[in-house]
Amino acid sequence: MKASRLTLPCEPDVALPLWAVATPERRAHIERVVALLGEWAGAMRVGDVERDRWLRAGWLHDALRDAPAASELDHGPLAADRAARDGERDRGVLDAVRYHSIGYPRWDDVGRMLYLADFLDPGRAFDQNERHDLVERVPAERDGVLREVARRRIAWTVRSGWPLREETVQFWNSLVS
Repeated sequence: MKASRLTLPCEPDVALPLWAVATPERRAHIERVVALLGEWAGAMRVGDVERDRWLRAGWLHDALRDAPAASELDHGPLAADRAARDGERDRGVLDAVRYHSIGYPRWDDVGRMLYLADFLDPGRAFDQNERHDLVERVPAERDGVLREVARRRIAWTVRSGWPLREETVQFWNSLVS
């Protein structure tokens, strides 16, 4: 995948694709998500190959969020399709990016970790203290935190009056069965 190199103090070798359409605020969110994934990978003693998968998904997940044709729910599929055209072949990374906003029952670790990091981004203004506590618990209690994050996201969707996507319902059922 062709990419422009950006350097962060916590991640020396990270990349946002050249085709990304992201405002400075969106780029800052993406950088925080990638930093969180990197922190968790270190704390969880994840191997380099898996850590690289997490970071690639982090850089890709909102790469097209600010594109004119993108919406809240289709920016993930658009980015996954574009990444695949650019050579990303890892099905887990592509599924993580595609479904990061709604959940997906057949995710491997990269999808689950991206779902967590995207929601728990410390730069988001809502429920900061509770979300900070969840961030701290992820390395030791990932699956419990994942259920809590999914519960919160689903509750927000229901309160908003939006229908639940089938993938979201299946994801929730996979977490609690």
